[in-house]
Amino acid sequence: MLLHLPGRLHAKFTLCQDNQFLQKGTARLCIASAKRQAHRCFATTTQRLQKLTLKAEDLTPEAFAPFGQVVGPTSDGKNFDDTDAALKLDLGTPRFYIMRIPRRGLTFDRITYHADVTQCLGGLTLADWYLAVASPTGSVQQFPTQQDLHAFRIPVGKFVKLHQGTWHAGPLFSDSESMDFYNLELSDTNQVDHNTHVYSKEDGLQYEVQI
Repeated sequence: MLLHLPGRLHAKFTLCQDNQFLQKGTARLCIASAKRQAHRCFATTTQRLQKLTLKAEDLTPEAFAPFGQVVGPTSDGKNFDDTDAALKLDLGTPRFYIMRIPRRGLTFDRITYHADVTQCLGGLTLADWYLAVASPTGSVQQFPTQQDLHAFRIPVGKFVKLHQGTWHAGPLFSDSESMDFYNLELSDTNQVDHNTHVYSKEDGLQYEVQI
């Protein structure tokens, strides 16, 4: 039986008996008939995603160098040098804003890169957070696989600048209902430069950061 659900979702259901225990990984739908006062029970098998893990690494400038820069506090009046964030913002109007992200846990099923801009991300809450990254490939078709991915713990008092094209998933956190982050990119980055690979849809995968 093919059931058409809202949102262009189609699910295939098989007839089952009342009070029958369904196998793990299935969802149950009972349709009551008002006239016959009977119940029809249907079960649908949902796609099981394979979960792969990434061990969180400590954030150091050397470890993060293939993906971007690590920036921390400096003395007032210090001259610009190679420890400062090297920004690429000339292809549009820079946008510097605070984004509030709800808790999504430490799992992700998609990853994104921005080809036209560097991106700076920093937490405003006094808590660590996590970011998964991979080196630029310049193509959505050349998306990162498990061996390409690295996860980092971003400590309080540091922010990261992502190179142009660096793949990233996050910010990720699990201890707060929400966290605030400052974000520096371009005003239209989310509209015209959001290049994404969805692991759950294309590969049946999701990733979890282990801390």
